[in-house]
Amino acid sequence: MSAMFAPRLGGIDGFISGIDKALRVVAGVAVATRANPAVHIDDVHLEGAELRRSAGLMRVNHVGEVCAQALYDAQARFAASDAMRAQFVQAGREEEDHLAWTAQRLAELGSQPSVFNPVWYAGAFALGTLAAQLGDQRSLGFVVETERQVEAHLDSHLVSLPAQDAKSRAIVTQMRDDEVAHGAAAQALGAINVPAPARMAMTAMAKVMTATAYYL
Repeated sequence: MSAMFAPRLGGIDGFISGIDKALRVVAGVAVATRANPAVHIDDVHLEGAELRRSAGLMRVNHVGEVCAQALYDAQARFAASDAMRAQFVQAGREEEDHLAWTAQRLAELGSQPSVFNPVWYAGAFALGTLAAQLGDQRSLGFVVETERQVEAHLDSHLVSLPAQDAKSRAIVTQMRDDEVAHGAAAQALGAINVPAPARMAMTAMAKVMTATAYYL
C-alpha cells in the first residue's frame, strides 16, 4: 500500500495489524523493493575471527532494522496527522529493504539473527509509541537522533568489517546513506531536538543492544 494512502487503523483491526507486523518482522519475513547493493559483488571466503566479526556486525545491523520496523510502525500508528503518518510509513518501507538485505547477508555468512529479536522489537515499539505521544515534532526529533546514532554505528562498522568483505561493506554503505536521508527528511519536517538526558538514555540502550546482539 502506498504510504500516501496509509490508513489509521484502530481497535481490533489495528491490534491485528500490529501483531501481524511484529510476527513477520521477528520471523524474518521481509521483502526488498530495491536490489541488494551487493548483488553484483563476488563473495570471498571468510573464516575464523574475520567470519565471526562480519557475522556479528551484520547481526547487529539486522537487529537495528528490526527495531526500525517497530519504531516506525509505532510512530505511524500514533501520529497526529495523515502527512506525518505517511512519512513514517514510507521510511519504514525503505528500512524493510535493509532488513531483507542484512538477513540475506547473515545467511550467506552461515549465521543467524539475534535470538532476542522479539525483545528488541517490543522495546522499540514501546519507545516509538512514547515518542509519538509527545507530538509529531518531538517524534520527528526522536527519528533525527536515532538516525544520527545509527549513522555513527554504521560508520564504525565500515572501519571494523574485514577489508575483503566487500558484500557486507556495500550493504552497510547503502544503509548509512539511507539513514542520513531519513534523518534529514525528519529535520526538514520540523523536528524538535531530543533533550540531552533522553539522548544519553538512547545511547546507553543502544550499547546494551549492540553488545548483546553481536554474539546472540
